[in-house]
Amino acid sequence: MRWQNAVRAVAIAATLLVTGTAAQAAAPGATAPAGLTPVAQNGVLSVCGMKLCNSSGAPVQLRGMSTHGLQWYSQCVNDESLDVLAQDWQADVLRISMYIQEGGYEDDPAKFTEMVNNYVDDATERGMYAIIDWHMLDPGDPNFNLDRAKTFFTEVAQRHKDKPNVLYEIANEPSGVSWDEIKGYAEELIPVIREQDPDSVVLVGTRAWSSLGVSEDADEKEVVDNPVNADNIMYTFHFYAASHGDEYLNTLSRAADQLPMFVTEFGTQEATGDGGNDFDMAQRYLDLMAEKNISWTNWNYSDDSRSGAVFKEGTCDAGPYDQLKPAGEWVRERVR
Repeated sequence: MRWQNAVRAVAIAATLLVTGTAAQAAAPGATAPAGLTPVAQNGVLSVCGMKLCNSSGAPVQLRGMSTHGLQWYSQCVNDESLDVLAQDWQADVLRISMYIQEGGYEDDPAKFTEMVNNYVDDATERGMYAIIDWHMLDPGDPNFNLDRAKTFFTEVAQRHKDKPNVLYEIANEPSGVSWDEIKGYAEELIPVIREQDPDSVVLVGTRAWSSLGVSEDADEKEVVDNPVNADNIMYTFHFYAASHGDEYLNTLSRAADQLPMFVTEFGTQEATGDGGNDFDMAQRYLDLMAEKNISWTNWNYSDDSRSGAVFKEGTCDAGPYDQLKPAGEWVRERVR
């Protein structure tokens, strides 16, 4: 794999030349000079112990936003809004949420694959990390879409294997299915990605809507006792602060001491993505994630009518992208 690593090193060097020097980016814990992008500062990420680490081996915490479903809100992900996310919000990462059913990939694989590829390129141009989110939701068994996932991830991993900034999230929110079945899915799909891209971080969804099993009366022990047999992976956790209180928070805290965790989706409101905001509970989660270097992306970067969408309704029709709901104002300050 040395030649692939060499190619990726060239890609990183090119990014650094645009925004800063390699020496500046290599210094662990150094304050990023003005204009230095997250990718230029940190390079290729990997899992070291329980943490996500940069190319120098220092723990990092990525903070950013998730798109809404591309089949509904792709108009909210454009050059202007991405410039705002990268420059004004100073986001490290964009999660690209491609639904499989619900009018997504299943209906037109070529169209949605190209959309994802284009958004990865857009994030790359702005020096942000990109999470390719296989947003399976209903049905909740990821094995239902295993063949589709193999096709999709082969294509996108082949396309982006030489980029320094891509992470693969292979199962958004498994539900109604055992951890053993989720684990089996991951162990069949991860080698498909590794054949194309041997080095990037893979994010594995956990049971019960990525709650580490809590929403189906389990907890992190089933993963701790029976982890996925693969390297350079992290496990995902999702929470909505107005619905998920201390039991969920404490589970995440315990899990982060035994498993590499990444919160790829959260909201300050109810689990529906709507309703009132519980900013106090959300801040407790953010404090924990800062303490334990748990990276996160917030749901969601759109103008959907629900309270969890950061923009006021109608914003994506013409902009500008400073028309924020209360949750948008709150999370923007915390991304920054």
